[in-house]
Amino acid sequence: MVEVKEARMQKSLVAESLGTFWLVFGGCGSAVLAAAYPELGIGFVGVAFAFGLTVLTMAYAVGGISGGHFNPAVSLGLTVAGRFPAARLVPYIVVQVVGAVAAAALLYLIASGKAGFELGGFAANGYGDHSPGGYSLLSALLIEVLLTMFFLIIILGSTSSRVPAGFAPLAIGLGLTLIHLVAIPVTNTSVNPARSTGQALFVGGWALQQLWLFWIAPLAGGALGGLVWKFLDDAD
Repeated sequence: MVEVKEARMQKSLVAESLGTFWLVFGGCGSAVLAAAYPELGIGFVGVAFAFGLTVLTMAYAVGGISGGHFNPAVSLGLTVAGRFPAARLVPYIVVQVVGAVAAAALLYLIASGKAGFELGGFAANGYGDHSPGGYSLLSALLIEVLLTMFFLIIILGSTSSRVPAGFAPLAIGLGLTLIHLVAIPVTNTSVNPARSTGQALFVGGWALQQLWLFWIAPLAGGALGGLVWKFLDDAD
């Protein structure tokens, strides 16, 4: 029995790492490779949908194996809400970060193959001078906490036993799309510390200096979302 549980845990961790890899590679890849392509670029809307589609597709693909978190803030929020064992929280966060860093590394290798390549922002998250719209630290903090909180409420509500099964990935993917449509101008949208870490490691400098916010704010928002859902539906 112990060996079976360990094998299942290993598969869950691999699935989480793969899912986070896909989220970062697909979402950040769309921003780095396709968003500003002359005349045919996908822009903010395209990037927003790319992030939503990564979560939607991997939630269907491996959600049944790992739960489909792909985000430390989601794992923490689910733990606070009583939907995820606390003993698994740290291992999940570790493999999520590993998947995000691997995706950023591969994206860097691909992007740097273009003649005249310049790293630029590399889809990293930032505030102040490094916010796409020049928004302040306070603006970045507030929007990241708020949107992550609502993301957790969407996740917990759509996966509730009171909701028809099978549709949760659609609600979660579209929810993440909406979040990006709102927050890209403010912070480039994090709501996911693993996603922020992968890109910041390659940008270095300012991105690493500001990375603390994109851990603290999403984790706080995730925990708040878990608490709000426990209040709304403590019988679930």
